[in-house]
Amino acid sequence: MTFSSLGARRPLLAALILAVAPSLAMAEDTLSSGDTAWMLTATALVLFMTIPGLALFYAGMVRSKNVLSVLMQCFAITALMTILWMVFGYSMAFEDGGGLNAFVGGLGKAFLAGVGVDSLSGTIPETVFMTFQMTFAIITPALMVGAFAERMKFSSMLLFMAIWLFVVYAPVCHWVWGGGWLGGWGVLDFAGGTVVHINAGIAGLVTAIVLGKRKGYPTTAMPPHNLSLTLVGASMLWVGWFGFNAGSELAADGVAGMAMAVTQIATAAAALGWMFSEWLSHGKPSVLGIASGAVAGLVAITPASGSVGPMGALVIGVVAGIGCFFAATRLKRAFGYDDSLDVFGVHAVGGIIGAMLTGIFSASAFGGAGLGDGNNTVFAQLVAQAVGVIATLIYSGVATVVILKIVGSVTGGLRVTEEEEEIGLDLSCHDERGYII
Repeated sequence: MTFSSLGARRPLLAALILAVAPSLAMAEDTLSSGDTAWMLTATALVLFMTIPGLALFYAGMVRSKNVLSVLMQCFAITALMTILWMVFGYSMAFEDGGGLNAFVGGLGKAFLAGVGVDSLSGTIPETVFMTFQMTFAIITPALMVGAFAERMKFSSMLLFMAIWLFVVYAPVCHWVWGGGWLGGWGVLDFAGGTVVHINAGIAGLVTAIVLGKRKGYPTTAMPPHNLSLTLVGASMLWVGWFGFNAGSELAADGVAGMAMAVTQIATAAAALGWMFSEWLSHGKPSVLGIASGAVAGLVAITPASGSVGPMGALVIGVVAGIGCFFAATRLKRAFGYDDSLDVFGVHAVGGIIGAMLTGIFSASAFGGAGLGDGNNTVFAQLVAQAVGVIATLIYSGVATVVILKIVGSVTGGLRVTEEEEEIGLDLSCHDERGYII
């Protein structure tokens, strides 16, 4: 074919391209049974992380007189967040918010309006996407339970969590994943390092400080009553986290496969990092330590899981294991706050470590998939990551204080009485015992 004949055919080629383009665009919104099957599985795995995973992880670490209270709180939060997410939460996080779209979504999908059998989100049903995101909205407030365990009134906890979902979680989720301003900065948070872990970690710390220390803390020994439950719960979290991280790709593809691989690598590295740090510091490695280290690794790799390679995951895991160990021991002791089950030390600190190292190891020079939109250098990406971290810490922390003050005034106080705390929340709040002696 000569150049002249090709030039003559250009109008025909252009017409063919225009004819094919709409069908290509439609193909992007075609239901994929493979992606749907994977996302149904991933959604179930993430729900499994909260009940029973997180519930058992926390239940084993409290005293025996409070074991049911922690299980009850996680279970009740699962039910409450489900309904609130359906009513307004999903719409506020992912709907177009009009003039406020940089900060919060609208209410166009309140009560799941327009979310039907045939509506799609990419290649999966929107119902599946909505439910997958619902499981994130469930586990985020549930993570906070560990910070104020053994001393918060059940009624106050429920009201606090309900308001917190709308005022804090949904807006921060929208900032990063729903078309908000942090996404515009090119912040990399693949599966929730900022949205879930830093958000819950700082809110948990603030709640623990506002409530005050447990009676007798730190002079009275308060050892975990059943580390077998804790290790079983940590193991469930580890397995369920593959749905959390690999599922965030929303497709059954190579990125999901790499997310699964780096999640496993970072978790193992962090578990060993915490174990050896404790071994060197205290003379013996503990079950609680290795379980906590594994969770720290899961937290830290979460924002990076869609963009880093195996070597980046290895470094992130080691740094998270060691860093979270010192945060949960020396940092906590230095400042004297009573974060009962180390939510801040593991989730906030682990989330910060992961978020910042994502800015480095996502670079192709370090084996990553590339930096976020608009960030052409590692330094620019680190600035974006820092903005995401700082904005979440400030907004979540301040908003949590305000919510707690409002809830306390409505419910007549946030905390159980000294007598109820001494008896234990199982009997004082639920009139039940975890164990029959």
